[in-house]
Amino acid sequence: MFSWYFKTNLLLRILVGLVLGAIVGLIVGPGIAVIRPLGTIFVRLLTMIVMPVVLTTLVVGAASISPARLGRVGVKIVVFYMFTSAVAVGLGLLAGNIFRPGLGLNLAGGAAAGRELTSPPLVDTLINIVPSNIFSALVNGAVLQVIFFAVVFGVGISYLQISKDDRLRKAGEVLMNVFDGAAEVMYLVVRWVLQYAPIGVFALIAVVFGQQGKEAFGPLFTVTGAVYLALLVHLLLVYGGSLTAFKVSFRRFLAGTRAPSLTAFVTRSSGGTLPVTLAAADQMGIKREVSSFTLPLGATINMDGTAIYQGVCAIFVANAIGMPLDLTQQLTVIVTAVLASIGTAGVPGAGAIMLLMVLNSVGLPVVEGTPVAMAYAMILGIDALLDMGRTGLNVTGDLAGTIIVAKTENEFDEEVFAGRAAADLVSPAE
Repeated sequence: MFSWYFKTNLLLRILVGLVLGAIVGLIVGPGIAVIRPLGTIFVRLLTMIVMPVVLTTLVVGAASISPARLGRVGVKIVVFYMFTSAVAVGLGLLAGNIFRPGLGLNLAGGAAAGRELTSPPLVDTLINIVPSNIFSALVNGAVLQVIFFAVVFGVGISYLQISKDDRLRKAGEVLMNVFDGAAEVMYLVVRWVLQYAPIGVFALIAVVFGQQGKEAFGPLFTVTGAVYLALLVHLLLVYGGSLTAFKVSFRRFLAGTRAPSLTAFVTRSSGGTLPVTLAAADQMGIKREVSSFTLPLGATINMDGTAIYQGVCAIFVANAIGMPLDLTQQLTVIVTAVLASIGTAGVPGAGAIMLLMVLNSVGLPVVEGTPVAMAYAMILGIDALLDMGRTGLNVTGDLAGTIIVAKTENEFDEEVFAGRAAADLVSPAE
């Protein structure tokens, strides 16, 4: 009976839910609050999956980086990915502080938005990354502590898998299969939850516009503009500057990456774009000895576009509830976003799940019925639009890092790169 619903494009359904929710909220006004339970269910579904997604995906992500392969190429590309991700989230926070999205929205209505944002000293924040009890951290939603444990545990599994002791190697393989299977189950559950997203977004947005009126439109335009401007600046300054420093033509690079970048923009999946990205790397003269390792790894841990999105959106949520983030909390956002990117799946909508982790790390848990949940719902309504831009940048960053590493390892044919890029400047890649 509902086959028409499930066969319709999810992006289209969410956008329709956003538009209809805004219209109905404006027409009905405060009385629309009667449908709040539909939005509450959606928020509870999202919070239900956060900790399992964090634990399973990060363990698999860390365990997939085999120490045996993590030699010079591995170290170089991981450093590049982590550094550019940190710069990206910092750039996102800078854009958020400049444009100040959400300021004046006052979703809290003068009341407390949840627990008070009391920021501990930076040293305490760094110390608290290490959990004293991982089970307690899981129960209490201590995201940074769970991330730290998952990365350490995943690295431990990767060492077991290359052990010369058959018993230890088999144990490592079993653990990897268990967590890999659990991660795949969580990806499936995420897809199920997202099927309910259009209904949840409709209800949450309707309540927001019913209470706030047409004033809610401005902040959404500001968020979108801030994110895309930061994406463009990161592309030009960080990637353009890095490639120029290594004497690689940025103009030719952009021509050569057009096909994977556009594919990622449309599909919103860096993982799904991987075959196109690998083909582009071949055509640009990057040897497979490098690209076959760096690009799949980048699809998993290199999330520069997503990091920018986290920075801007964290500022938006904090401003929207009248509790702007201080410097320590913004540094916590950077640490959380960079570490969480290790296991974030390269699939549509993964950034929205990652945003839940970031908000929780700075004392803004998305709890049903709170102003934080309302602000998060506004972001979720336009997430697909933001996701296209950030995924395109993610894939472009994978190729930028791959070219730089390949050149330093003498695995880059510059004549092929110059010839192919010149051809792409004349006609689009097939």
